[in-house]
Amino acid sequence: MDGLTKMWVSFIGIGLMALSAILVVFARSKTRGWIKGILTLVAFVILLLGMLYSFISIV
Repeated sequence: MDGLTKMWVSFIGIGLMALSAILVVFARSKTRGWIKGILTLVAFVILLLGMLYSFISIV
């Protein structure tokens, strides 16, 4: 993978992690019950994807 591709993959990873943080803040402040749990679970999956993209950009 060339440097430019690694840069974009890294940006995608950073964006996914930021989206995950925003989703968790929204879920915990604006929702209740099972919707809160589902949104938190989705945020966790997005966080894992962001971490995977970041790891791929390093390797």
